Formats: sequence, C-alpha cells, structure tokens
Amino acid sequence: MRTGSEPMTARSPLRARFWLSVWGLVWTIFGTAAFALVGRPGWAAACGVLWLVVTIDMTMILRHMRQGPHYQPGPDIPPYRPPEHRYP
Repeated sequence: MRTGSEPMTARSPLRARFWLSVWGLVWTIFGTAAFALVGRPGWAAACGVLWLVVTIDMTMILRHMRQGPHYQPGPDIPPYRPPEHRYP
C-alpha cells in the first residue's frame, strides 16, 4: 500500500551496498596492482583514484550501518505511517 511518503521513509539496502563495495574494492586493488606491474601508470592512477572513492563509500556505508535503526530499520519498524482510513 502506498501512502505518498515513500521518498521520506525509503530504506537503503546497506548490506547489498556494502558487498558491492567489497567487490569494487577487490577489483580496484587488483586493477591498480596489475596496471602498475604492466607499466601503465595512467591506468594504475585511475584505478587508484577509484580505489579511494570505493573506500570512502564503504566507510560511509559502515558508518550508517553502525548508527542503527535510524538509517537501517529492522523488519519490526514499518517503513511508513499506517493509513488512517481503510476503504473496503
């Protein structure tokens, strides 16, 4: 049931974002090392910058996960205020 307040009460899939960040971190580390060993300093620098971005994103995701129900409510907390009137 939609109430119209979904943009304000939307839940972020933090666990999925965390695991995608882990996947990105692994690939950026691999890319940085591989391009550095092959002798492509431009591509290694690009992967290094992306590595920094992924690390910052992962830090923010972990921070939000540790803040608890304010950012990641559990299944017992409804995502919206229940409607006041039910129509048959």
